Amino acid sequence: MHRFLISAAHKSSGKTTVSIGLAAALSARGLAVQPYKKGPDYIDPLWLGLAANRRCRNLDFFLSPHEELQSQFARHGWDADVCLVEGNKGLYDGLDLEGSNSNAALARLLGLPVILVLDARGMTRGIAPLILGYQAFDREIRIAGVILNKLGGRRHESKLRAVIEHYTDVPVIGAIQDDARLQLVERHLGLMPANETRAAERHIAEIAGVVGASVDLDRLLDITRTDVALARPAPELIVSDTPVRIAVAQDAAFGFYYADDFDALRAAGAEVVPFDTLRDPHLPACDGLVIGGGFPESFLERLEANAGLRAEILDAIEGGLPTYAECGGLMYLSRSIAWQGKSARMVGAIAGDVVMHPKPVGRGYVMLSPTVEHPWRSADAEVPVLRAHEFHYSSIENLAPTTRFAYDMKRGHGVDGAHDGIVYKNLLASYTHLRATSGCDWPQKFVRSVRAWRNQKTNVETQQCSN
Repeated sequence: MHRFLISAAHKSSGKTTVSIGLAAALSARGLAVQPYKKGPDYIDPLWLGLAANRRCRNLDFFLSPHEELQSQFARHGWDADVCLVEGNKGLYDGLDLEGSNSNAALARLLGLPVILVLDARGMTRGIAPLILGYQAFDREIRIAGVILNKLGGRRHESKLRAVIEHYTDVPVIGAIQDDARLQLVERHLGLMPANETRAAERHIAEIAGVVGASVDLDRLLDITRTDVALARPAPELIVSDTPVRIAVAQDAAFGFYYADDFDALRAAGAEVVPFDTLRDPHLPACDGLVIGGGFPESFLERLEANAGLRAEILDAIEGGLPTYAECGGLMYLSRSIAWQGKSARMVGAIAGDVVMHPKPVGRGYVMLSPTVEHPWRSADAEVPVLRAHEFHYSSIENLAPTTRFAYDMKRGHGVDGAHDGIVYKNLLASYTHLRATSGCDWPQKFVRSVRAWRNQKTNVETQQCSN
């Protein structure tokens, strides 16, 4: 097996592009590559999963304890030939002075060698003290190799190789020239998601060609080889009751979902039924509805034009259909979205109007305390503080003073800086993104509420028929 973490000295060094290229190039060799992404991220995992042809998994110190991170890593990577973890930000960057949630901390926890991607623009001899400093800062971290990125030509490459070879013991396993073909399209929340880029597979193949030719893949595999096997996980217990059908919006406008959440929904007894808010004229037959995050503001005209589906979703929510929406889903369920001088009608289940802003309104980790209004909360349940994250450039305005909220904000912004989770009938819509971890079993709670609603509805219909 081969396992490693790809990091950098600082963000925007090109590690995502390199990770995508390596995942695709190694997969093309016939190796089973399991990609991971550190931290809260939806877009990079879409690209990595497509490149590896295997769903990318997230590893997040803020959302999971150490034991769970180790378990997640083993559960998804035990049968892979290569486990590739893409870090976030720089190798030693983190939330606190100790770097307890840094990439280095993850490498140490999982016993991973580090491949350092270095943005070499404008650098020559100064690259040596940079590498030496990163080695000396934490001797427990093994920097197994470096990949020079964004080089200015072959002469620049040869200078850097000579410097690194002379002053350090870290091998240069790759040198990638500055190449326009490697650029990924960006927008206000980061990279363009792979799920809305029709040419994504072609672009990944192009990136893999460049990276595969620029990185010594045999050397990479050699320095990241391990004989330590990951523990095979025990089979997950699946709820044996009749599955509940949960319709999930999955299309170019809504694609922000964690793979672990889908696993947890199915384990809780849900049949996930995808539908397309841009193309499908009708909502599929379902017992519950989930609309995740995404970029509805980029598809205003098409979302508004699909009036039949919007009307069916509104009728279903008014009829009590258990519904969960996150961020982009909240925006879609509002009355309208205004962006760049345009406004479009949305579903209208939430009595408020969304306005886009040029800068983030809420960004980063959040901590939530569920209120008595939470539709999935048991009356006798303890009220834990949930850990999650948010990243939105919009706010929702014109909400009534009587609006009910499912969460009090302990950290983060949410809807108004103090609350999040708009509750209407059996709808819960928040700016917060939840993730199924040991501290947040939202799929199980949601499926339980869906099943209870379906059973109640069936009982009422049965009584009506008998009368």
